[in-house]
Amino acid sequence: MKHREGHFLHRVGWLRAAVLGANDGIVSTASLLMGVAAAQPDTKAVLIAGVAGLVAGAMSMAAGEYVSVSSQSDTERADIEREKVELASDPVHELAEMKGIYIGRGLHPELAEEVARQLMAHDALGAHARDELGISEMSTAQPLQAALASAASFSAGALLPLLVAAFSPVDWMLYAIAGTSLLTLAVMGAMSARAGGAPISTATLRVTFWGAAAMLVTTLIGKVFGIAV
Repeated sequence: MKHREGHFLHRVGWLRAAVLGANDGIVSTASLLMGVAAAQPDTKAVLIAGVAGLVAGAMSMAAGEYVSVSSQSDTERADIEREKVELASDPVHELAEMKGIYIGRGLHPELAEEVARQLMAHDALGAHARDELGISEMSTAQPLQAALASAASFSAGALLPLLVAAFSPVDWMLYAIAGTSLLTLAVMGAMSARAGGAPISTATLRVTFWGAAAMLVTTLIGKVFGIAV
């Protein structure tokens, strides 16, 4: 019988970008729609603001994720290149460095040296990247994947409050957007927590609370500016 363990770390890259994008799409678009609706309860004006917010938000999320994750990727590549040079110029020191790492993790010095020798004989750069630099295949930065996931998930999230605004009566628009958006945020919080192996109640409460806070603030601002105008 093979023992298979279910871990979630391999999902971190795309899960983080997708959850962040979808949550941001719902919260920012719903908040924008509610702020505009509170100031000027007109379906056409609300929808124009919402579509503009969707496009701008999706492009911003994609660009932001790509730039930030690319910076991480550049740093990883620079560290790996530096490690290549150090392995070529001073392999004795690099062996001692790996030995010290394994001793720090609890191995006996003789065993630590043997492990370091065998791993470096098999793949010296890979061993140093993983155990010294903390870079592994699962955690390696993937800028394009993060950018596409963020843009797609933001658009999907933003589409919900837009559709609600389009088909809701003007008098009920604020309540419809708030209710459906908060319910969706709660469901998404639970689903993302389950996919990542995290506590469901904590994730659900967190995302719902901050979503409600954002919608409340923008609605109040819309009310104030609507009265002022």
